[in-house]
Parts: sequence; C-alpha cells; structure tokens
Amino acid sequence: MKQDLFLPKHVAIIMDGNRRWARKNRLPSFEGHRRGEEKIEPIIDMAIEMGIPFLTFWAFSTENWKRSKEEVSFLLNLYRNVLDKKIDKYHKKNVRINVIGNISMFPGDIQEKTQKWMEKTKNNKIITVNIALSYGGRDEIIRGVNNMLQRLTTQKEKIGKITADALKNYLDTKGQPDPDLLIRTGGEKRLSGFLLWQLEYAELYFTDVNWPDFYPSEFKKAIEEYQLRQRRFGK
Repeated sequence: MKQDLFLPKHVAIIMDGNRRWARKNRLPSFEGHRRGEEKIEPIIDMAIEMGIPFLTFWAFSTENWKRSKEEVSFLLNLYRNVLDKKIDKYHKKNVRINVIGNISMFPGDIQEKTQKWMEKTKNNKIITVNIALSYGGRDEIIRGVNNMLQRLTTQKEKIGKITADALKNYLDTKGQPDPDLLIRTGGEKRLSGFLLWQLEYAELYFTDVNWPDFYPSEFKKAIEEYQLRQRRFGK
C-alpha cells in the first residue's frame, strides 16, 4: 500500500457474482449469497485499518424484487438475521450503519429493525457504512425530487429552479462525500443504475473476481490502482 498517495474518502461497491460463484462451485445460489455476506465485515475492517471513512455496499436493488419468491425471502431473512446478530459488534467497532434506498418497500419488521440499528449506531465516528437496500439510482433521484417538491409545497415556499446543490440534500447520501472509487466484482462492466448522481467523477474499478472470493487483498489491489490514477475532475 502506497501510504504517501491519497486514499479515497468514500468507496462504493457493487457486490456482484454471488450466484455465478455458487454455480461455479456447484452449490445452491442461496449459498453464494450467504458466503457473499461473510465478505462484508472483513472489507469494513480493512477500510477502518486504512482510514477510509465511508463505504457503500449495494446489497439489494429495486430489480431484485423480480427474482423468485424463494430467493427474495432468503435475502430478506439473511439481512434480518445477520445484521441483528452483528449490530452490537459493529457498534463496538464504532461503525455507523446507515441504510439507503426505498426502505418503504420492505416488510414492517425490517423497517423497524433498520431504524433501530441506525439509531443505535448514529453517533459512531470511525466509519459510516451505507447498505443500499431496495435501491435504484433513478428511483433515488425521483424520490429526492418528490421529497423536495413536497417540502416546498408543505412550507408554501416559492418553487424556483431545482439546482444540484439543493437536490443533493434530498438524496440518500445527504451530508456525505461522493464516492471517489467504485468497485464492481463479478466481471460486469456497467453501473446498473448504482448511485447515478454521486458517481459523476468516481474512478471505476472492475474485476472478474466474484464477490464471495473478494478478500481484503483484492480490496487492497483496487485501492492501490486508484492511488496510481490521476484525478482530473473534468479539467
């Protein structure tokens, strides 16, 4: 690790390839999701060690609702049970858990648990970990615009031009720096609608490694490549 070079402040990760990993290893697709979940905490620990203050994991997209009822049910239960067991551990590590996305689409118990977890860890400072659930980039922007218009209408404020600075305060990542680096595992080389607004100037890193095989050493490789790139920000 080239410590003399800049580290990203915010790394976003598309955790892709769980089902491909399962097929490759002749295992049920559910096992790919379970093994993939196990890779999240080691990456958080590595980010803490490096001094990266923000991580965002895309765990469940708005498109994932179209999968089989059995797979969706497994993913919801995985989220329920795993974070319920790990939230105290994350809290002790001074990790702030923040869930982004259209959470209203989830069952009531998951919505309640989510609010409880975020409330418990809201004052933690060492790292903020966003978990994107029922998340889609277009959906986020539409929700943001609607929330802005609703507030302006409710408060009877004059509706002028919608500016970038105004809209970003209604997005799911309000108050956070935009990601400097996007990592996508699993071989696909596209954004698939992830953080469409926030990734405007992010460096993109694609790897064929499936998420269940994405160990901290692979995370280090992505950070080292980022450090070698020249950040021009449109200049």
